[in-house]
Amino acid sequence: MRQAGKAPRCEKKIERTGAQMRPHSTQTRRHLAMVIFGIDPGTATTGYGVLRKEGERLEVVAYGAILTSPRKTPPERLRDCYEAVCALLDTHQPDILITERLFFKNNETTAFSVGRTVGVTLLAAAQKGIPWVEYTPLQIKQAVVGYGNAEKKQVQFMVTQILKLASTPKPDDVADALAICICHAHWSRYNEMVNRNGTCRPGRE
Repeated sequence: MRQAGKAPRCEKKIERTGAQMRPHSTQTRRHLAMVIFGIDPGTATTGYGVLRKEGERLEVVAYGAILTSPRKTPPERLRDCYEAVCALLDTHQPDILITERLFFKNNETTAFSVGRTVGVTLLAAAQKGIPWVEYTPLQIKQAVVGYGNAEKKQVQFMVTQILKLASTPKPDDVADALAICICHAHWSRYNEMVNRNGTCRPGRE
């Protein structure tokens, strides 16, 4: 799935990675209950979102997009994405990394490309000892919209409403990353209640 329309945002280049990042951040604070890092990977554009969950409260920490140059080779773009993800993980110190489980019926080229980006993202998380969980598109739509067959615009609308954003995050990859975060926040509340009875978590590590 996929910052905030015309909302003000800061643009900067991470010179040591070569990847351009478009962050929209709020001031982070200590004593966090859980920091959730969601990512919607792609070779050209990788959306990310960072939410803080304290009890029933969900707060936006940061969201944006990692952009890689089409003038670079695929290995160089993967390196740039990897280094940018590492920088974000160092900055936000998340408790968990969340992705969407990949399903590609018709486009194997896109599947391989996105899969490579997922791979370098998981490598960055593993090197920093950050656990990973993935959810299916159905689970994400159910958690955010309440309907597993919801359309993308419905998901984007609910992300904006739930997080009380001024406008829909753009590009789409960013809204998708935030939806992935919301999904984990939803299921983590559910798991807190049912895991005591031995019920399995909906997400898959």
